[in-house]
Amino acid sequence: MVSLLLHCVAGEKDALIAGLYESGTTGIVEMEEPGGRCALDAFFGSAAEAAAARERFARHAPEWIDHGNRDYIREFQDHWRAAEVGERLWLAPPWHEGPPPEGRLRLDYQPGMACGSGAHPCTQLCLEALEGAVRPGSAVLDVGAGSGILLLAAGLLGASRLVGCDIDCESVAIAKKAVPAALLFTGSLRSLRAGLFDVVIANISSIAAEELAGDLRRVCRAGGAIIVSGFRRGDIPKGYEGARRTEQEEWACITVTSLGQ
Repeated sequence: MVSLLLHCVAGEKDALIAGLYESGTTGIVEMEEPGGRCALDAFFGSAAEAAAARERFARHAPEWIDHGNRDYIREFQDHWRAAEVGERLWLAPPWHEGPPPEGRLRLDYQPGMACGSGAHPCTQLCLEALEGAVRPGSAVLDVGAGSGILLLAAGLLGASRLVGCDIDCESVAIAKKAVPAALLFTGSLRSLRAGLFDVVIANISSIAAEELAGDLRRVCRAGGAIIVSGFRRGDIPKGYEGARRTEQEEWACITVTSLGQ
């Protein structure tokens, strides 16, 4: 068993993880580094796959590590287990072959992606909020689509129209692979017509949520739901008066009913 230790800035992490999985990694361990950087230890089942990945990601200064005969794949898989979220969803890694518990929907996630795996409290809060907001036939917009996990969940919950946008083209590429049925584009929700969606969700920063508050309301139909998360409970964005708040650990999610335009 061999692994490659790669270094990147935080903003590159999810795209790099997606690329490593495309290159055949069997698992990734994330480590924080000083100055907003992070290290990814990517494991490979063969030296040939690791060598190809080392060449592909040369700019991340990959370090070759030989782990001998230790079964890191099993250790990694034991770390990522299936889990219940909310009332209806069941997060499961791809190698988990068992059926979901009765009454729950299986939501596959990609282990190793902190924000895309469903492990982060903000993602789980958003998933729970979607359960209460999505109805059969709903049109759902995900602003900052990331890994696509929220759109994937919305589809499972009955949404018939899935749209996502992100200002990062690599994130859009990742989401397209995860949710082929969704319409995803690189750009801002400012390019969308008013009143198109029943549910608008944005798992973004508090600052971005404040800046986009007007446009989030504009694209949401009257009576629809606007769900915003991605910030700590002490950093609630302005512009969402009357919002219902849910919390997990130190993180928060707010849901407000749109009044339309």
